[in-house]
Amino acid sequence: MVYIKQYPSRPYNKREILRYMGVSGDYNDPSINDLMDECINIFEKETVVSNKICFSEFDLIIKGKQILLGEIFFESEKYAKKLAECEKAIVFAATVGIGIDRLIEKYSRISPAKALAFQAIGSERIESLCDTFCDDLKNNSSFKPLQRFSPGYSDISIGFQKQIFRILNCEKNIGLTLCDSMLMSPSKSVTAIVGIKKKGK
Repeated sequence: MVYIKQYPSRPYNKREILRYMGVSGDYNDPSINDLMDECINIFEKETVVSNKICFSEFDLIIKGKQILLGEIFFESEKYAKKLAECEKAIVFAATVGIGIDRLIEKYSRISPAKALAFQAIGSERIESLCDTFCDDLKNNSSFKPLQRFSPGYSDISIGFQKQIFRILNCEKNIGLTLCDSMLMSPSKSVTAIVGIKKKGK
């Protein structure tokens, strides 16, 4: 069964936004902070944020480097070892919606600096949404989630995206589509796997 959730937005982590903009943590330029704050205000006023997640829970079977999650599987020596201690895994897809893409496209023509800021805001927003979901799992379950990981990361094939989209029916459930190049639309979206083990283990 595929479940769908929608979350309220967390407060902005401005340090993370600056990091995504390529600004080091000890760099304190008022003009950069003003630009970030202006773009956050535009984002708040002109964008409807969906903050939607669809997910499903699977029993976990590991055979060598093959990892089976219900009807889907992928290969990863690294994560086969990490998931060996888990009883189950959750596969999820998350998106903040198309609004941020429209702002990035609009301002890429008139203000590259603002377009960069919107890119950073979108990246921070989707990571914040994923963190919210994983915190929700941790707080409302007898299982403890491990660190999430995504297709295309480390030794996991990016082609695994197709299986995730098929099993979660992402387009129908949260309006998330997958291009032939494996890029997602809306762009500020994530697919990921979270191993879970019983608390206390």
